[in-house]
Amino acid sequence: MTIGRIQSTPGSSGYLDLYPHRKISFFKNPYILGLTAVAGIGGMLFGYDTGVISGALLYIKDDFEAVRESNFLQETIVSMAIGGAIVGAAAGGWINDAYGRKKATLIADVIFILGAIGMAAAADPTVLILGRLLVGLGVGVASVTAPMYIAEASPSEIRGSLVSTNVLMITGGQFLSYIVNLAFTRVRGTWRWMLGVSAVPAVVQFILMLFLPESPRWLFMKNRKNEGVDVLSKIYDIDRLEDEVDFLTTLSEQDRQRRKNIKFGDVFKSKEVKLAFLVGAGLQAFQQFIGINTVMYYSPTIVQMAGFHSNELALLLSLLVAGMNATGTILGIYLIDHAGRKKLALYSLGGVFASLIILSVSFLNQSSNELYGWLAVLGLVLYIAFFSPGMGPVPWTMNSEIYPEEYRGICGGMSATVCWVSNLIVSQSFLSVAEAIGTGSTFLILAGITVLAFLFVLLYVPETKGLTFDEVELIWKERAWGKNTDSQNLLAEGSENQS
Repeated sequence: MTIGRIQSTPGSSGYLDLYPHRKISFFKNPYILGLTAVAGIGGMLFGYDTGVISGALLYIKDDFEAVRESNFLQETIVSMAIGGAIVGAAAGGWINDAYGRKKATLIADVIFILGAIGMAAAADPTVLILGRLLVGLGVGVASVTAPMYIAEASPSEIRGSLVSTNVLMITGGQFLSYIVNLAFTRVRGTWRWMLGVSAVPAVVQFILMLFLPESPRWLFMKNRKNEGVDVLSKIYDIDRLEDEVDFLTTLSEQDRQRRKNIKFGDVFKSKEVKLAFLVGAGLQAFQQFIGINTVMYYSPTIVQMAGFHSNELALLLSLLVAGMNATGTILGIYLIDHAGRKKLALYSLGGVFASLIILSVSFLNQSSNELYGWLAVLGLVLYIAFFSPGMGPVPWTMNSEIYPEEYRGICGGMSATVCWVSNLIVSQSFLSVAEAIGTGSTFLILAGITVLAFLFVLLYVPETKGLTFDEVELIWKERAWGKNTDSQNLLAEGSENQS
């Protein structure tokens, strides 16, 4: 795999400079947009479930005395979905590699639907917790599958924007959950409707997914070339189609020779794959540890600090914050393929750091002056404004594109598992830490973690804007073995490391 050939790879910058009329813009192909939208429903389920439980829990406590009197049961109801998502994400990589992206999505939908029905019909807390576990399993599988499926069907020049659309669906799902929470507050069986209605988009995705194809790259990898060509013909014009087919045919033959049976341990035996995984998992961990969920959680408290004490107003503010998050993600969809992943993440982290400092100062001085309440609101607005276009979509986008074909499923699953474990650690520890040292000091710690995240991105994260999967793979080979090493020798060495 020589550098000269990579420069002529379909979709590479060199190829598109040579054939500019073959470049595909974001809105040029309705087929790929439709495929992205349907796959992104998995992201919406992810976002809806994380957003809806906070409102539903208020009414669950009214129906079940045991839940009302037990903080442990309340925490279990909330965190069981995260626990399920950890298992689902870990298994999701293997499911994707063994059965394909399409079947993995259908499996995730079935599990999610069963969980949603179980929650809505729960006669006691035990059944409700079991339903939360099933929903979490479905969300975990979907969190691996959706970005991978979109990335593998996307032309490289708009891959970042299309994968970021999945993140928009996540933030859109959170926004929808707050609307549903408000809509069902005065309906009989409030929380059952809130939790049960999530089955509807899962049913819609299941039906639509039956009519969509498998990922073309997975089909080529499984030696189902004719099916893969049929999918690609709906994405590319005839001139580029021939080049894409020739390239994927050659690549899939190499992949089948290298593949064997990839196991979790193999990720750490191959030097270049290990480097890619550490970057992908690091981005996912830092996305959680810089505090997005804690800032979202504290948004009602921040408004009350500014002098507004109405619960209804707090709910409306949650809706506004979720709306801002979704709007910022739309900006990220544009910027990620224009400014680039790395630059976008660095600007995002710089703004997040400044916002956390403002929040910290506000909470440390909240009792002295109401002005600090308004300063806290400013910190909240700035945090969402900087996080949502950058550190919201960048980790998911990069994890869908930085791994070699034969490792994409297993590494994507491992990295998503890191995300969910980090989410669980932050959500279970934040309140305890805030109670022990104060909320202002806790936000200061998050600001410190943001500095580490900035340095991590600056030093270790490569720019992948506009690169083909082939070009991204070369980055890791050069980092692992040096720029002047012959690529064919690298492949041989990599195979020896895996054996």
